[in-house]
Amino acid sequence: MQFDDVILGRRSIRGYKPDPVPKALIAEIIGLAMRAPSSMNTQPWNFYVISGEPLDRIRAGNTERMVAGIPQSREFRTGQAFAGVHRDRQVGVAKQLFSAMGIERDNKDKRQDWVLRGFRQFDAPVCVIITYDRVLDGSDDTPFDCGAVATALVNAAWSRGLGAVINSQGIMQSPVVREHAGIADDQVIMKSIALGWPDETFPANAVVSERKSVEEATVFVGFEK
Repeated sequence: MQFDDVILGRRSIRGYKPDPVPKALIAEIIGLAMRAPSSMNTQPWNFYVISGEPLDRIRAGNTERMVAGIPQSREFRTGQAFAGVHRDRQVGVAKQLFSAMGIERDNKDKRQDWVLRGFRQFDAPVCVIITYDRVLDGSDDTPFDCGAVATALVNAAWSRGLGAVINSQGIMQSPVVREHAGIADDQVIMKSIALGWPDETFPANAVVSERKSVEEATVFVGFEK
């Protein structure tokens, strides 16, 4: 694909075929992603790529603990609940997804099932967990850099025919993730990315989230035209 095709065509994938993804292909994608820029070339990121039984154990533990009401224990700050225009965008994409999936506003069972899919990393065959070196904890540059590599990874995956969605629900219960992924104590868990071959029959995969315009987002200073 051309660069523009990847950027304009990529969308978040929430339904996957069960087919395995070759380890060599994932390594190739990660290699491309690591060309992302980082602050003063610190390259703070590391990747734990999980599939098979270990991923099943993470899904089960994550889901069971959340359903049991155990408070979430994500290792990055989530801040306050969204409000104003940011809340409007959050609700907007939820409405798009629920409409595509036929989830009615008052259908609590279907809504709960959708939430549980997120806890299971949307049943993708692969989960990539991005961590950063704990020695860098407290630096705003470090999570910024991890965001850059995550963006590069999902775009690289799309260029190779794979789908992905950057997902926080899949790491809600960090003790479970640490245990079954073998994440070292010197790492902070930043994000998870569900990865696999897109199931084109899954309705939510057709959803393209709306974007604000360049005019809304951009201030040009010092330009004559």
